[in-house]
Amino acid sequence: QVQLVESGGGLVQAGGSLRLSCTASGSIFTISAMGWYRQAPGKQRELVATMATYADSVKGRFTISRDNAKNTVYLQMNSLKPEDTAVYYCNARADVVGKGFFYDYWGQGTQVTVSS
Repeated sequence: QVQLVESGGGLVQAGGSLRLSCTASGSIFTISAMGWYRQAPGKQRELVATMATYADSVKGRFTISRDNAKNTVYLQMNSLKPEDTAVYYCNARADVVGKGFFYDYWGQGTQVTVSS
């Protein structure tokens, strides 16, 4: 199994910054992709960023990076807005047996609250 542990959420004023981290552990053969999603109250979970793409709403403000050696993905969030308030979830697509079958795994989520 794969465990994803997120950290770095919290309360910040509009215009501030936060950095989220997510580390994958467990019986991992390889991880093909990692990314961040978020879910605001009453809304569906949405993509924030992967190494290949960003949501339009965060382009130019958020930066995703990954340390493959540490199975860790980061999300640097600058110029935060109240509408960025949500629970942020880490996602990893991993093969745990080395046979090319990849499955999605999710972290428990970390709350980001941006006050106006």
